[in-house]
Amino acid sequence: MAKATSIEWTEMTWNPVTGCTEVSPGCANCYAERMAKRLQAMRAPRKVCVNSMSDLFHKNVPLEFIARVFDAMARCPQHQFQILNKRSSRLRSIAESGALNWPADEMPGMAN
Repeated sequence: MAKATSIEWTEMTWNPVTGCTEVSPGCANCYAERMAKRLQAMRAPRKVCVNSMSDLFHKNVPLEFIARVFDAMARCPQHQFQILNKRSSRLRSIAESGALNWPADEMPGMAN
């Protein structure tokens, strides 16, 4: 489920995970903490911000769940997905393991 958004650099948001743990002083200004969940059905091709309300790669999000999110994105090639992420090292580790349904040529610095 996704919802149209007023975020200027995207058209839709999708939050398969909500909530997060503060990791830096910048988290004190997180807008997502002040907002409620927003979910609706996607229709026309859109830019979809994934997890505008949290971090998909948080340590408490199981690998199996992350893989299901990537499978869902792969089944919707008409959309452009933008993933908010504060834990790039976990993303890279999971991507390099081959656990994600994400073409290597789509991720900068990743080999096929």
